[in-house]
Amino acid sequence: MANLTSKGQVTVPKNIRDYLGLKPGAPVAFERLATGEIALRAARPGTKPRPSRFAKLRGRATVRMKTEEILALTRGD
Repeated sequence: MANLTSKGQVTVPKNIRDYLGLKPGAPVAFERLATGEIALRAARPGTKPRPSRFAKLRGRATVRMKTEEILALTRGD
């Protein structure tokens, strides 16, 4: 068992690091399984993490509105 720090960090036990072949600074990946459990995996070089479902929605706004105008729209004023 390990404890989560206030910074969201946790120490991976040595036997798990050895099993996964993890060295200091090695990238790791977390995956949510269908059972709801979270799996820790050694990230393989060249693999990219799966993009978030919101990734395609990210971008820059092109509307040149003032904050007050945006708030009025969102509030329905």
